[in-house]
Amino acid sequence: MTINRELAENKLILLYIIDKLDMPISNLQLTKIVMENKFMNYFIFQQFLDELCDLKYISSKITDNKTYYSITPSGKQTLDYFINHIPKGIILIINNYISNMRKNIRNETLIKADFTLESESEFTVTCQIREDAFSLIDLKISVGTKSDARDICKNWQKHSQTIYSEIIESLIKPRD
Repeated sequence: MTINRELAENKLILLYIIDKLDMPISNLQLTKIVMENKFMNYFIFQQFLDELCDLKYISSKITDNKTYYSITPSGKQTLDYFINHIPKGIILIINNYISNMRKNIRNETLIKADFTLESESEFTVTCQIREDAFSLIDLKISVGTKSDARDICKNWQKHSQTIYSEIIESLIKPRD
């Protein structure tokens, strides 16, 4: 395979992954897909991601200090035109991987928990649940230790639906 063909194929693979997910994907999530399936090395992957952004085939948006990627209409058009240049075996691998990982990727995208250091003894924890562009809950809590902040984030990631239900139940409960 010529080098130019391989470069084009790798860019098409990235477009295909982003298109197939049909939702914004973080750089970390995309890196995980590419690395776990050994599609290309990390440095080439990051270079191609930048080039696809420069070409306006994918768009990037920074939310909560994370970069999320989506395919643009011109990226979709290019992919549709050149999709037959992606080997069928790679398309099958991507389709299987994405169908198995879609729920995890969606949950990682829609359920967020992070903390920031405000001062020596104060951390602000932000917990969110989103559905598409709509925020179900956006909670900010100040805590005194990094350990507490980490525990809150971990619990939110694992049990956000239960915690959310408990908060709603507590808020609507009649009080005298």
